[in-house]
Amino acid sequence: MRRTRGRRVSALLLATLGPVALAGCANAYSFASEVLACKAGDDRVPTNGVILMAQSVPTASWVPCMKALPLGWSFRDMEARNGSASFSLYSDRSDPDGPPTIQVLFTESCATEGASRVPSDREGMVRLERVTQVSPMYISHRFYVFEGGCIAVVFRLTGQDRSEPLAVATQVIGTVPRDDLRDLVREQTDGRLELDPPGSEGP
Repeated sequence: MRRTRGRRVSALLLATLGPVALAGCANAYSFASEVLACKAGDDRVPTNGVILMAQSVPTASWVPCMKALPLGWSFRDMEARNGSASFSLYSDRSDPDGPPTIQVLFTESCATEGASRVPSDREGMVRLERVTQVSPMYISHRFYVFEGGCIAVVFRLTGQDRSEPLAVATQVIGTVPRDDLRDLVREQTDGRLELDPPGSEGP
């Protein structure tokens, strides 16, 4: 098992917002996809996965989240650690024991060397694309760079139809402003807790 130094997450905050499932490795968390949802019903409650994502990269002005998955796709897991977080999506056409069809990595910065800037589909973010392999597996990286953070979307695609995974990434992977999360945490806890405690590196 790989050992990592995990960032301390507020247990009181997580207990207030709902239960968390602890995985086998210390400071690594596994979730159902609903726990990373961009919205939790009409109450706009921030979900545990989104909170952990935000606390893992305290400099980031935007935080990744998930919209509803289409049929044929599944959410495998999520990990939140000191300085980074990630989650994976699998297509029912991919090898369940192989690498994820789509992997999302959330960090303060990305290594974007060799990537080309393209028109962005997200306001306030620079988008870059880099293809690293075409055959036998198509592997590419999509980067969204913004103030204090970066979301890297890694595609590992087999077969001829690459349009569906590319579209799924655009439609399913959402983002929420950190400022909104701050407000929601204060609202949900009646001002008792903060998303970014004193001394954190939040923007």
